[in-house]
Amino acid sequence: METKEKITNKKAALLQATLTLVNNHGFHKSPMSKIAKLAGVAPATIYLYFENKQDLINSLYLEVKASFSECAFKAYQDDLPVKKGFEIIWHNIAHYKLNQIDEATFLSQCDSTPIIDEEVIEEGLKHLQPLLDLWERGKKEGIVKPLSNYILYAYAVYPLSFLLAIQEKDFYTLSDKMRKKAFQSAWDAIKV
Repeated sequence: METKEKITNKKAALLQATLTLVNNHGFHKSPMSKIAKLAGVAPATIYLYFENKQDLINSLYLEVKASFSECAFKAYQDDLPVKKGFEIIWHNIAHYKLNQIDEATFLSQCDSTPIIDEEVIEEGLKHLQPLLDLWERGKKEGIVKPLSNYILYAYAVYPLSFLLAIQEKDFYTLSDKMRKKAFQSAWDAIKV
């Protein structure tokens, strides 16, 4: 019988291999056989941890989303003033997207493709609840525009995915000074 540590290591290796292959080749060009090979396990081993490829992708998405939210809400407290709370969250997200490149790239791909099951996307949105709650408080206080959270996210947070993409192509590097200006632009986009 395998120890819990070996099981965890194999599962982690499968998730990491999936992340690497999906980022480099896309969802459809990342067959289970390549995932197993890159993870250093027999192909049948995948099915000990995941029902199928969809389950593997969905599991990876939720794991990366959890890691993202852990970083996004570091040092955030829900009793902070709305702008200060958003500033902490925004800078944490910027740090994640610009430094956890593989994970951020994977999440960006998930945002632009229907590969993740809808109920899994809904589950992933729960990881953003502190931000959504902050925006709702901001709307009630008349500080944040009374728009859909999707629109707020599109204007305030999603541009970071674009900045990640251009930084990956070496077109532009977001300095600390420009990161502060980018935050101000994000805040200006959603404040009343």
